[in-house]
Amino acid sequence: MLNQAITNYHALLTPDLAEASQETLNRLQHRENLYFGPRPLCTVLRPHFISAEQYLLIGDVCSMVAGAARQVVGYALDTPSVLDQLALTPGEQRLIEYDPGGNELSMSSRLDSFLTTDSSSFQFVEYNAESPAAIAYEDVLSEVFLELPVMEEYSRAYDIAPLPARDRLLQAILDTYREWGGTDEPRIAIVDWKGLPTHSEFEMFQQYFTKHGLTAVICAPEDLRYTGEVLYADGQPVDFVYKRLLTAEFLNRLGSAAFDHPLIQAYRDRRVCVANNFRAKLLHKKMIFGLLSDPEVTSAAGIPTNDAARLAQHIPWTRRVQATRTDYAGSEIELLPFILANRDRLLLKPNDDYGGAGITIGWESSYEDWAAAVKVASADPFIVQERVVIAYEDYPAFVDGQLDISQRLVDTDPFLFGTEVQGCLTRLSTVTLLNVTAGGGSTAPTFVVTPK
Repeated sequence: MLNQAITNYHALLTPDLAEASQETLNRLQHRENLYFGPRPLCTVLRPHFISAEQYLLIGDVCSMVAGAARQVVGYALDTPSVLDQLALTPGEQRLIEYDPGGNELSMSSRLDSFLTTDSSSFQFVEYNAESPAAIAYEDVLSEVFLELPVMEEYSRAYDIAPLPARDRLLQAILDTYREWGGTDEPRIAIVDWKGLPTHSEFEMFQQYFTKHGLTAVICAPEDLRYTGEVLYADGQPVDFVYKRLLTAEFLNRLGSAAFDHPLIQAYRDRRVCVANNFRAKLLHKKMIFGLLSDPEVTSAAGIPTNDAARLAQHIPWTRRVQATRTDYAGSEIELLPFILANRDRLLLKPNDDYGGAGITIGWESSYEDWAAAVKVASADPFIVQERVVIAYEDYPAFVDGQLDISQRLVDTDPFLFGTEVQGCLTRLSTVTLLNVTAGGGSTAPTFVVTPK
């Protein structure tokens, strides 16, 4: 059904309808400020279509993975040798010792994955559990697409349902605030560094929160002040921080002074509710997939054998790069020689980075470059991960006055609130590393499509 639905959509794109749809997309993205820095978020003329059955699959599998991740983190906190595999820095270790005022490690998160059109493969590559972006972007982009002439024509034959997530985020904020001990309506600070390309999304959230009767201010860490009783954001008292800054960047920029910062002092003193709180780092480390793909860890963490087998279908084999013996496909291996000999199916990633930084793709590297990357990875916290099945689809784009339909890699990244899915980010690329700034990079809204 899905392939036919995509084919039927493309068939509607006559030169006139494609041009009219592109003009509308350009105009509405400009009106809604749907930009990542200077570039528009979406450069294609089709949404990412998934079936109702696929959305149920996404929800079921993501809930299973997120629940298992929390279970192995609980085990790691009681098992120093396992916790050491996550490679927390001393600053991160100190931060997770502070009581955040609630049990949920990650209020809102995103599981980045590849889901093939026929659902034969659904594999995750990262768990963005600390500061997931694009919830507001995807909601607004979905609203924009519903106004495209081609979508209006397509809706004659298909029901097309967007997957809005802002309301679920707002409810998660209220629930987190109540669990923390808040009684009135939260006064929210959206906190990240100045000059970031995601600032337009912060403005979307500010408008959305205000529309729903909440006070919200956008500010940078340097705009925070703490009196010992109240945290002020750009001069306004706040009691909830929607933390969009990354812990590693915060600690790296401020060094030892980080623990004297108003945000950390107010968090430590339980004068402000922070979400996602600093314990989300335990789920966010890329080595979390190393724990989830290690039978010894999952067994010791109490994950049933059947659930561990399901995890293995969706979590790629992942290990921290170090001179050690481990298992692969049921056999014991020397890890470093194995990595060197199998670059055609492996890649290397920093344990804590984003945007594709520091990644080396073995099957796109020479042996010399791969060996050099392995040497670097052995000295720093890196993970090695097995290649997953990459999803591809044809997408239409209006380029230089002509319609071009060509293949792109498709990243399906569901949003989670706690362990429940609502909404999805889709990223497209013409190169292996999928992020907005990659070659041919674009986001696209996600719709559940059903024939009428």
